[in-house]
Amino acid sequence: PEKDLAVLKLSGVPLPRPIDVGSSSELMVGQTCLAIGNPFGLDYTLTTGVVSALGREVQGYGGRPIKGCIQTDASINPGNSGGPLLDSNGRLIGVNTAIFAPGAAAGIAGNVGIGFAIPVDTVRRVVNQLIRYGRVVRPTLGINVSDDRVTRSIEAQLRRKLDGVLVAEVLPGSPAEDAGMRATAIQGDGSVILGDLVVEVNGEPVKQVEDLLSEIEERKEGEVVDLLVQRGCDPARTEIVQVRLTSRDRFRGTGAGTNNPRNVRRSGRLSPTFGGQAWQ
Repeated sequence: PEKDLAVLKLSGVPLPRPIDVGSSSELMVGQTCLAIGNPFGLDYTLTTGVVSALGREVQGYGGRPIKGCIQTDASINPGNSGGPLLDSNGRLIGVNTAIFAPGAAAGIAGNVGIGFAIPVDTVRRVVNQLIRYGRVVRPTLGINVSDDRVTRSIEAQLRRKLDGVLVAEVLPGSPAEDAGMRATAIQGDGSVILGDLVVEVNGEPVKQVEDLLSEIEERKEGEVVDLLVQRGCDPARTEIVQVRLTSRDRFRGTGAGTNNPRNVRRSGRLSPTFGGQAWQ
């Protein structure tokens, strides 16, 4: 649901030849594109336009934003969602998902020349996982991180910016623990020793939790990522930490993680409930 994609399995039905698939990296603003769908129930409708912009962020059905979307002025209306967005060679470059409709609140939803499609690289990754596993398999670092609002509160206390994501807990047996990442800790007197602040993933800036989520979930199990972290949230103690990602299922299967209370170091550590997000 978070990517607004699904796979249908058909048996005993003759199927057409699979569509040729393009690549998100080859897309250019200004190139011609074609949208196919059933707007307002009108089957097999084809509209044309251009790629207006790349890298747009669209709010997904599950509440999480879908990053890297294609913006197009090809006419997309209710009924186009789930239809292909093609390049001029007929290759799939995206799946139509949403439009900007200022009149939607008044019940007037129609095309104003701003439509969005999920990029084909995301479609390929998600669809392959749905076919293979029946669900999207996300990699993980094995950490809990603080909510952005908690980090902003700590900023106010420190009186300086914390441009990144604060590690609240490093799960035992996780890739993050193996890599030496450090969690925020609470001392016996109630004072807090800040842990690692993740500021970049493979050179991409991380300003908020969603940035980290998006960067990690786009990777594959077994891939090594370079995390630029500030030890103790101190810009003068910046290091690159290499972490080999594992799947959440595999991590759970080892008996590690929050599903096994015996393995969670709560003594002197921030609990995941202290502004914690789902583990990354």
